[in-house]
Amino acid sequence: MSAVGRTARALVEPIGTGTHFVLEVARASRDVRSWGPEFSTHARVLGVESLPIGIFIALFTGIVLALLASYSVGNIVPPYFVGTLVQKTVTLELAPVLTGLALAGRVGANIAAELGTMRVTEQIDALETLTFDPMSHLVVPRVLASAAMFPIVVGVAMLVGLVSGWAASLLLLDITTPQFLKGVRIFFTSFDVRYGLVKSASFGAAVALIGCRAGLTTQGGAQGVGRGATRAVVISAVMILVLDAFWALVWLTNRTLK
Repeated sequence: MSAVGRTARALVEPIGTGTHFVLEVARASRDVRSWGPEFSTHARVLGVESLPIGIFIALFTGIVLALLASYSVGNIVPPYFVGTLVQKTVTLELAPVLTGLALAGRVGANIAAELGTMRVTEQIDALETLTFDPMSHLVVPRVLASAAMFPIVVGVAMLVGLVSGWAASLLLLDITTPQFLKGVRIFFTSFDVRYGLVKSASFGAAVALIGCRAGLTTQGGAQGVGRGATRAVVISAVMILVLDAFWALVWLTNRTLK
């Protein structure tokens, strides 16, 4: 029975501590004077400097999707359906998820390593001694910047994915520009973009929260920092897939094109 109790506690305890951490971040977010001056710096580091990654991923994703769409439908459907498939898959799924997974590696590891180093070198303890709240000074600006900048990076990735899919269709598949644009427009709705951007904002908040918690709980010197960064990336990737399924169940269930 004791083994069952330990197992149950090991499963439930992270949920409780994680929920408490999120509530603490929400409480600290009211102190705008503390995190406000730091927001723009973290927005640049976590968002603007991540744009090349999103663009690079979307560039090749669009090309591959166009070729896969042409291969999958062949001559069964009109050629303009290649544009439809590229637009739907890029905006609804692949741009948010693939970009989110890539940024989980960059942003999550960056945050965890930075805060972990501050923890093991006792810089965070020094802040607490000086009556500064680490949550409002270190965590909140990173979480808000990540949640705000992820949709921007994903929005650029959506555009690049569509353009690269169009270029591949034009140069490799002998699909004309009017045909591709017809496929993009015929089933396009503003919901497609809105859905992808909302998902990406939730991905950004989750990645930053996980990275911050991994960094703040780091122990054991340089090895502990490495373990914390690795843990942040792995958990962030899993959480992105969980949130992806969550949004599909909540927002796509019983919804059809009209």
